[in-house]
Amino acid sequence: MSLEPGVRAELRVHTLSTGADQLVLATDAHVEAPNWTPDGRWLVVNADGRVYRIPVGGGALELVETAPLDQLNNDHVLSPDGRTLYLSSSSDGHLYRVPLTGGRPERITNDRGPGFTHYLHGVSPDETMLAYVGVQTDEQGRRTSNIFTVPSAGGADEQLTRTTAPTDGPEYSPDGAWVYFNSELRPEGAPAAAPGHAQVFRMRPDGSGISQLTDDEAVNWFPHVSPDGTTVLVLSFPPGTTGHPGGRQVRLRTMGPAGEDLRDVLAFRGGQGTVNVNSWAPDSDRFAYVAYPATT
Repeated sequence: MSLEPGVRAELRVHTLSTGADQLVLATDAHVEAPNWTPDGRWLVVNADGRVYRIPVGGGALELVETAPLDQLNNDHVLSPDGRTLYLSSSSDGHLYRVPLTGGRPERITNDRGPGFTHYLHGVSPDETMLAYVGVQTDEQGRRTSNIFTVPSAGGADEQLTRTTAPTDGPEYSPDGAWVYFNSELRPEGAPAAAPGHAQVFRMRPDGSGISQLTDDEAVNWFPHVSPDGTTVLVLSFPPGTTGHPGGRQVRLRTMGPAGEDLRDVLAFRGGQGTVNVNSWAPDSDRFAYVAYPATT
């Protein structure tokens, strides 16, 4: 997938405490979805179907070898110790693991029948479980998305949500007590949300205790909890946005773990690829993101 003509990708690091915003890389490559390694030295990104790492201070993209997989989705996460990279394959729709130093990927997920695709978003703090979005496409092309977990070593899946409301972005809190996600779920008896009007939720890791954390005019996606558990980063699209497209004027906002104190941090041209996965630094003060400014 290529960038639109006249657009470049800017990989950036923002510091909450000072407001400083550092440019790490400006490129014509379609860079997306930064992770931050636990040692604080590297950012791991997707670019044109492959995975790369780059020093936080800037430099060249270094390929992480994942052959024979070369069509990777931008939904990837690192293990808590930073040694393992968990991947979503665009070619077969399955999840894999590979050492961050590179190697031959090992498949984790099970066959769940035709039209089912896995999109990875979270790894539990003890690395025993992965949280993913399972998208089922029927013969008429209709899609439903729900949240599942699967043991990181392989094993039986568990379905946590059962809804026709579009649902995405499941991610564990650092203490393992919650799974955060975005969805168009509405409480029973409430008016139906406008199509695309996603908000942020959390639930217990067994799927119980679902609670809604945001409820405003923005379309809120991809909640990412800081390593110290105090701050949630949210990507907010304009009202009326369906899905999480690129090329939109978006905001990055922060809030407390229960949805309190929601506030704007940055506004820029971005969307898909900006923060699809957790991009917090180990210090819980900095986060990485990708902007896609027009150059002409």
